Amino acid sequence: MRSEIAFFQWEQGQRRLQTVPAAQRRAFERVCERIVDELRRRLGGAFTSSELAELYDTGTDWCLPLAVATAPENPAAWDVSIVADAAFARYAREAVDFAGGRRR
Repeated sequence: MRSEIAFFQWEQGQRRLQTVPAAQRRAFERVCERIVDELRRRLGGAFTSSELAELYDTGTDWCLPLAVATAPENPAAWDVSIVADAAFARYAREAVDFAGGRRR
């Protein structure tokens, strides 16, 4: 998958997260943060946006068990198309080649 397509999907996840009702937002945020922590563990130190896109391209099935464990009381927060994509969008900001929404 090209990085530009991945970035688009991630930003869509971020936008969808913003539309989550306030009563459920905390659970979604907890799940996103847990996925970001796992991304940090998987990619280690410095990484590029291409490396992050490659990890995304291998699939996000591993995000669902994290979501279930993090918010077992809120199945809506298990929506990987929101929480995983939003988490990837957030973590992309830490890429060594990230420049305010664009790759350097």
